[in-house]
Amino acid sequence: MAAATLAQAQGLPSWNDGAAKQAILRFVADVTTPGSAGFVPPGERIAVFDNDGTLWLEQPIYVQFAFALDRVKALAPKHPEWKTTPPFDAILRGDMKAFAASGEKGLMQVLAATHAGMTTEEFSREVADWLAKARHPRFKQPYEALVYQPMLELLAYLRENGFKTFIVSGGGVEFMRVFAEKVYGIPPEQVVGSTGQLAFKTGADGKPVLLKLAKIDLVDDHAGKPVGIQRFIGRRPIFAFGNSDGDQQMLEWTAAGAGPRFMGLVHHTDAEREYAYDRTSSVGRLDKALDEAGTRGWTVVDMKRDWNKVFASDK
Repeated sequence: MAAATLAQAQGLPSWNDGAAKQAILRFVADVTTPGSAGFVPPGERIAVFDNDGTLWLEQPIYVQFAFALDRVKALAPKHPEWKTTPPFDAILRGDMKAFAASGEKGLMQVLAATHAGMTTEEFSREVADWLAKARHPRFKQPYEALVYQPMLELLAYLRENGFKTFIVSGGGVEFMRVFAEKVYGIPPEQVVGSTGQLAFKTGADGKPVLLKLAKIDLVDDHAGKPVGIQRFIGRRPIFAFGNSDGDQQMLEWTAAGAGPRFMGLVHHTDAEREYAYDRTSSVGRLDKALDEAGTRGWTVVDMKRDWNKVFASDK
C-alpha cells in the first residue's frame, strides 16, 4: 500500500511517517490486539491530553487569559477604581509586562474579578459569546479554528480503538467544557481542569443555580494533574500527551503504572506555521520534561518535522 494511502487508512493523514507516528501505531496495535502480551481491556484504555499547546495553540498567551483580559476591559466602565488599582490598571494600559510582574496573585485577582459572581450558565454563555467574536492576534481566526489537526485525528483514532479520551489541563474546567465536545468530541464529564468553588443558590425566579465563587479548589497543573486524574477519573491512564513542564507529573504518573504505557510531548518547533519555543518561554515552557523525555524514552513530536498540517483550518 502506498504511504499516503496507508496513512489515510490508519486515520492519521496529517502525521508524517516518522518515529513519532510509528510509536503511536505500535502502541495502539499492542494494547488492542487480543492475545498479545500487552493487551489492555477497553475499560482500562484511558488516554489523557493537556489542552493549551497540546490540542490548540497557547501563544502568545493562554486563550483563557485572553478571555479574562477582554473581560477586564468590558467590565472596566463599572469599575472606575481599576484605573488606579494593580493589576487591573496595567491591563487597561496594555502593559503586559507590568501585569506579568504581578505574578500568581495578580492573575488570581483577575480571574476572580472576571469569572466569579455569576452562575455557571451565565459564565458558559459569556465564554461562548467571546469565542464566537474573538480572533487570534496573529492568525486573525477564531480560536476554535486553531486546534491541531493531527491531534484531532489522534483523538478520533484512539476512540476508534476503544480508548476513552480525557482533557486534563491547567485551564478552568468550566471554560473548557463550553467548547470541548464541539471542538474535540470530548464530553463535559471527561474534562478535568482547574476548579473554583461553587455555591448552590436559589435564583430570583425561584430556580436553583450554581454560583461561581472567588475561591480556587484545585489548580490542575504540575503535581495537581495526577491529583485531578485520581479525583475525577479514578483510573491511571495508559496514554498521556502534553507539551510543557506543567505536564511532567501527569506523564510520570502515567509511566509509573504496570503494563504498556505511552507518554508523548508536542515540541513547538515551527515558527512559520505556528510558533517555536521551549526552554525559555514564559508560556508553555518545555525544559525539565524535555530532558526527562530523552532520559526515559518518551515520544517527542517535532511539530515541524512530524506534522504535514498544523491547524484544522489550514487548507
